[in-house]
Amino acid sequence: MSTLTIRLPDDKHLRLRKLAAHRSMSINKLMEELATISITEFDAETRFRARAKRGSVKKGLAVLDKLDASFGS
Repeated sequence: MSTLTIRLPDDKHLRLRKLAAHRSMSINKLMEELATISITEFDAETRFRARAKRGSVKKGLAVLDKLDASFGS
């Protein structure tokens, strides 16, 4: 496990401390959770962009048309 030192404005540190307390966890655990969320979002976006590059605009629009039709729009 690694140790990371970050610099934050005092007001942001206080808000993070309050958020961690509200969730009944340490700031360390909160930061780990927030990092996991950010990495997951980044990975999902990266996969989406890679698939979009290989995809077809025509096929994508056809799928969206099917969705519109199934929801009655």
